[in-house]
Amino acid sequence: MSNPTIDFDLVVRNSRVVTASDTFDCDIGISGGRIVQLGMKLGAGAREIDAAGRTVTPGGVDAHCHLDQPMPPPTRNADDFNTGTRSAACGGTTTVIPFAAQQKGQSLRAAVEDYRARAAGKAH
Repeated sequence: MSNPTIDFDLVVRNSRVVTASDTFDCDIGISGGRIVQLGMKLGAGAREIDAAGRTVTPGGVDAHCHLDQPMPPPTRNADDFNTGTRSAACGGTTTVIPFAAQQKGQSLRAAVEDYRARAAGKAH
C-alpha cells in the first residue's frame, strides 16, 4: 500500500472563507507558508485541519500603533517591536503601521529610518 501524494504542506478543510468581496465554503491549500489554492476537495496535505463551523478571515491591519516609541521619563511605552508584533499576530493582526514620532528638528525620512532600524530583526 503506497502513501497518498502530498499536494500541500497544510490543508484547512471545510472552512467558511471571508474575502473583501465574497463569503464561501472551501478548503485552503497552503505551501511554503502561503495560501496557494482555494477550492473544494483539494488534494492531501502533510498536515490537515478540519475547520467545519469556523470562519477564516484575512489578517487585520493596525494602521496606528505605538511600538518602542520614545517617551519622556517616567513614562514608558508598553510594547517594543518584539512584544507588539507578537501579540498582534496572536490576535489575528498581520500588519502593523507604527506611529513614527519625529524629534524636534528631525526630518520625516530620518524618523522613519530610525523606526525601521529599531524594528530590524525584532518584528514577527
